[in-house]
Amino acid sequence: MTLKLAETFVISRSARDEEEVVQLTLTCSGVHGHGEAAPVDRYDESPQSALAYIEEHAEALGDDPFALEEIMERLPPREFAARAAFDIALHDLQGKLLGRPVYQLLGLRRAGPPTTWTIWLGDPDDMARRAEKVDPRFKRLKLKLGGRDGLDIERVRAVRGATGLPMQVDVNEGWETAEALDNLQQLAPFDVQYCEQPLAADAMLGNEQLKRESPIPIYVDENCHTLGDVAECAHFAHGINVKLAKSGGIREGVRMVHAARALGLGCMLGCMIESGIGIAAGAHIASLFDHIDLDGNILIARDPFPGVEFVDGVQMPSELPGLGVAAA
Repeated sequence: MTLKLAETFVISRSARDEEEVVQLTLTCSGVHGHGEAAPVDRYDESPQSALAYIEEHAEALGDDPFALEEIMERLPPREFAARAAFDIALHDLQGKLLGRPVYQLLGLRRAGPPTTWTIWLGDPDDMARRAEKVDPRFKRLKLKLGGRDGLDIERVRAVRGATGLPMQVDVNEGWETAEALDNLQQLAPFDVQYCEQPLAADAMLGNEQLKRESPIPIYVDENCHTLGDVAECAHFAHGINVKLAKSGGIREGVRMVHAARALGLGCMLGCMIESGIGIAAGAHIASLFDHIDLDGNILIARDPFPGVEFVDGVQMPSELPGLGVAAA
């Protein structure tokens, strides 16, 4: 399915007007569970590779939708967006079969921190203008940086001059090692909550100095995919960004949070450009996180699977069984 964006979305690596996702439906006893794969080329995944994975391994699901542990073990550990689609659909199906929303199945609260609204990368004045026009229901902003033009500090300065909302910045691997610490020190006066992925994933590895000397907490995204990455990230980051499409679904995402907490790491929940299916899956586990970035369905022009309620800045999961979303 093609998700048309409300406006061109720009980060340090790319600009796009639409996103391709793969949606699937699992059926048991006449009940349907919906899942969604949101693959990105940064991780060498595509809609075509996700669809091929789903078609190749559909029979591995078996006939018991509650045997989630066994099912995920049978699926090859690759194409994590496609794995997430299976996992999300199974959770949706379980909830509908039992008549309970997913957050209750997991023993979690129907709550979460306010989601950020993303101010995509542009020139400083343009980003400030867009920050001034943000829907007043949003309580947090995430600024996309990494312009590689020496203007990132001015971007933050301009937006801070336009709004007093709490801000986070996401560099998407856009800084070089030599400039990162200087930039972080210059950003400190602007009350930035954290800086996400300041360096390329390879450059972050083992860079304990940046973590030690940065006045702003550093969270990593491109470095942290699944449970097996969390312990290493603790050496060079203060927190991790969990994305269900990157980790392989709800089950793995929850495991990552618990491992991160044991290591003293902060946790944020992010997203790709996704419909209500993927965003609902995140919303059902949002209460586990310190920070939330679940605006993917709001960035698109029309959500084909509405059902996530946006209340006072929070993406609230439905109280209906399963994910609580349905085709529009």
